[in-house]
Order: sequence, then structure tokens, then C-alpha cells
Amino acid sequence: MTTTPAPFLTLRDLRVQFPTDDGVVKAVDGLSLALPRGRTLGIVGESGSGKSVTGLAVLGLHDPRSTRISGSILLDGQELTTAPEPALEKLRGARMAMVFQDSLTALSPYYTVGRQIAEPFRKHTGASRRDARLRAVEMLGKVGIPNPARRVDDYPHQFSGGMRQRAMIAMALVCDPELLIADEPTTALDVTVQAQILDLLGDLQRQTGSAIVLITHDLGVVAGTVDDLLVMYAGRAVEYGPVGDVLGAPRHPYTWGLLSSVPRLTSDVTKPLSPVPGAPPSLLDPPPGCPFHPRCAYTERVGGDRCRTERPELPEGRGAACHLGPERARALFGGARRTGTGGDRP
Repeated sequence: MTTTPAPFLTLRDLRVQFPTDDGVVKAVDGLSLALPRGRTLGIVGESGSGKSVTGLAVLGLHDPRSTRISGSILLDGQELTTAPEPALEKLRGARMAMVFQDSLTALSPYYTVGRQIAEPFRKHTGASRRDARLRAVEMLGKVGIPNPARRVDDYPHQFSGGMRQRAMIAMALVCDPELLIADEPTTALDVTVQAQILDLLGDLQRQTGSAIVLITHDLGVVAGTVDDLLVMYAGRAVEYGPVGDVLGAPRHPYTWGLLSSVPRLTSDVTKPLSPVPGAPPSLLDPPPGCPFHPRCAYTERVGGDRCRTERPELPEGRGAACHLGPERARALFGGARRTGTGGDRP
């Protein structure tokens, strides 16, 4: 009998809201997930779906003066939403770390790249300046920076965009964190460096048993990297399951729309891509019922006004927050991904 490993990171009904003059922005609206050690969770969705906001909430990086956070965030059983800032500072960089999406603003222009990588290593391990510098050189080499012993004394503006991104990854990994949240870690990197970075993350996980959250728009990256996939829309989780199941047999029209937007080598180049119609909803005033229903082509197959009035919930385990149900979704989308035909369009 196999036992399910205990989750290292647990989110329960997480809600992140930003009060504004125009109303309250519901950036994350009731998100729950559980991530064990040694597993990689991919989070995908359009810009504004709440992916990065979730990552920042886990690390406690939202300004409490302008943010409302409710629900629960547990790291190895420790509640983070109510933890004082000194306790979070001890965790950030040591047990949990984040690769930020915008390396230009995440790195300070006033300090060398090497000093910024060495600083968390010294703080959390008590290493000497010399040992911390050697560790910074080592990490720059691991992420593919040429001549790291010299470039360690360069400033961020002396690095290209791709090199700054790699330096951010080196900073996040310098203390071998048990939880790594990587927000678009392969942005601005060519495919060979992308593969190198993803291999590095895999090596970290094999060596330390760390849990990894990979936030990305690249479905190709998640297909070959993550164990489980969470699809977010309008601040909510709309589909979850093993990555092969979600990509091979999606159960939510939004997931199928994302997959249909990706060009394939076997596609007819004379035909246009099939983007998800419409635009993401305003998080100040999300649509009633299913938040995807204004853009969904399958609401009539559900019947009545259920999609417009009743908000579907995401079941535990493999499932989707959709009124179609798994059997009807399988009939609509299940074989389409394998054949590349575009599915059963209404």
C-alpha cells in the first residue's frame, strides 16, 4: 500500500486582495494546493491570473499596508500568514526562495552581482566573506555565466538580460532552499541555457528533495519539467492534475484554449492560430458564476444559466472547476490533443 507524502507547502483558501480607489482587486480568490517535498508543481495561466501574486504571498513579500491576505499558508506545518517579519526573514533565502520575473528591478544597481549572491549565503550560514565570495563564483558558474571569477565583481547593468536572469537564479539557489518558487525563470534565455537552468533545478531537487513551484507561460517547459500542473484563471484554480493528464486530456475549456493556442509542427501553416477569444475579466468585478463563461464556447452544452449563475468548484485530486463534467470534457477535448484536429468545436 502506497502512502501519500505529507505536503511541505500547503495553501488553504488563500485570498489576496488589493483595496483601490475603484474597489477591491481580488487577485487570488480561494486558492488551495498541497506540494510535497521532491515534487515540482507547474502553475500556468494568462497574465493577471494570480500566479505571481500567489508566489509573493508565500514568501510574505506583499506590503501589509496595501494588501489583505486571508486563508492559510503552511510551510512544513508553520503558518506564514500570521508569522512576524523576523521569522519570515529567517525563512526567506534559507528554507524558501524565489526567482523573480523581472531581474532588472529585483537586483540592486548599487552592489555587485557577486555581493548580492553572497549576502544571503553569509546571513543564513555565517560564512566568511571569502567563503561567501567563492560560493558566489561557484553559483555563477553553475548557471552558465562565462568567466565567473571575473564577472562576480560586475554590476547588474554590465550583464545582459539573460545573464541577469541567471544571476537571479544563482541567488535563489545559493543556500539550497527546501522550497523554490521560480517565476518565469527561463524568460530571456535561449533554448540551450533554458535546458541548462531546468537541469540545474532538477539537480537541486534530487540532491536536497526540495519542492519547486514553476510559474510559466511556456507549456513546453512544464510538459517536460513538472510533475503536476495547476491552471489558474481570474485568481482561481480551474484545473489540476498530473501534467500528462492535464495536457493530454484537459477537462476545462480554458485549458483546452491554452493548448489550442500553441502552434505544432504538424499544423497547417496556412491556417491562423486559435487564441482564447475575448480578454481576461476585471478582478475588480469578476463575472458571476463561472468566471470563464463570457469567453467560453461551451456554455450552451451545459444547458440553462448554470454557467452564468453557479460558480463551479475544483474537486480534490485530478479535476476541473467546470460544469461540463469529466465525461463530457473527455468527449470534447480528450481525443483532440492526440489527433491535433482542434477538438469538437461548437
